[in-house]
Amino acid sequence: MFEDIAIPVMPVTATTPATPPTHLPGADQPVWRDRLSQLLESTGEGIFGIDMDGCCTFINRAGAEQLGYEAEQVLGRNMHELAHHSHAGGAHYPEHLCPIFNAFRKALPCRIDSELFWRQDGSAFAVEYSSYPIVEGGVVQGAVVTFVDISARRQAEDALRQAHAVLEQRVSERTHALSEALQHLRELTAYTHSVREEERTRIAREVHDELGSLLVALKMDVGWLDKRLGEQQQREPDAAQAMRDTMRHKCQNMGRLIESAVDNVGRIITDLRPSILDHQGLWAALDWQAHEFVQSAELALDWQMDVAGAAPLPEPSAIAIFRIFQEMLSNVGRHAAASEVAIRIQADATGISIAVQDNGRGAEAAAFEAADAYGVMGMRERARHLGGSLEISSEVGRGSLFHLRIALPST
Repeated sequence: MFEDIAIPVMPVTATTPATPPTHLPGADQPVWRDRLSQLLESTGEGIFGIDMDGCCTFINRAGAEQLGYEAEQVLGRNMHELAHHSHAGGAHYPEHLCPIFNAFRKALPCRIDSELFWRQDGSAFAVEYSSYPIVEGGVVQGAVVTFVDISARRQAEDALRQAHAVLEQRVSERTHALSEALQHLRELTAYTHSVREEERTRIAREVHDELGSLLVALKMDVGWLDKRLGEQQQREPDAAQAMRDTMRHKCQNMGRLIESAVDNVGRIITDLRPSILDHQGLWAALDWQAHEFVQSAELALDWQMDVAGAAPLPEPSAIAIFRIFQEMLSNVGRHAAASEVAIRIQADATGISIAVQDNGRGAEAAAFEAADAYGVMGMRERARHLGGSLEISSEVGRGSLFHLRIALPST
């Protein structure tokens, strides 16, 4: 069986049995004995043979070292009792259940990678082993067992499984977070549409109630003037003069109606987009908005602004900051029931800080994290888009603080 193996003859090592096992074909010939010895000693896998009683007939150096023995200590000993006697938990492993012994007692070869071998010091290691029966003249004489320590492979597999589990957990968490973010985005979009529709409804109502009534009154006055002018030629001089005086008063009243209409149009336009933001910039717009708000809400104002070193902002950024500030004040007006509001605005070339604090009723922190806190969500989204953050501090009965911070890129 070894006729094609070309291995130089070398002396038998100390771990090779003094007499070769008689169940190996040709083992009684010196040249084959040397070749077999060299083959066994050159492999890194553990190899041993057992007879029909399970006792070791030979073992190579690698096998003895993995088990923590010298080869002489293993020869003649029952290998199941020596190195395969217990399961991983320490429970006894009956010999009649051992796949190694079944390999020669039932002539069933096997390959197992789910069990342990035990060392001399009592420690165990994960092992992959194969057992093949040795047959001579149709009679099983014993078995040859090869084994290798797979502890490192098991550790790598365990680490891989743990990494896979961690990755799956992270993917699950990210998926859940993305689902929540998508749901919040949908809710925020719906809220934005709702606010837009409410704003359109308000503007339409104001146009109808304010401008509509003024225009109707102007139309009636113009009709009245047209009719009276057509009757002037039929009147006596004194009556015609009196009518001219009446028409002059009517024209003056029409002028006041037109001025009121212009004011209403200006107010509606300012609500949509303050012209001061375009003409005088963000800081003037914030100043105007703060004082307009406290005057309308009848609140005391503690105002401080320091923007002497502020850098110019792009128009989209200025609009976003203005809208955040508007929502801060709107939150005070809708929910705080405050009597005073303190506003601190600071800006320089490195960043912007806007703080709005009221002395109102306050709220639990959870109220600002609620799924329906759309105003807060909108402010935070705008702040995040600007590369900034919105911090909210509030206690029940002690008011609330909204603090917008935006770091500006260095130029």
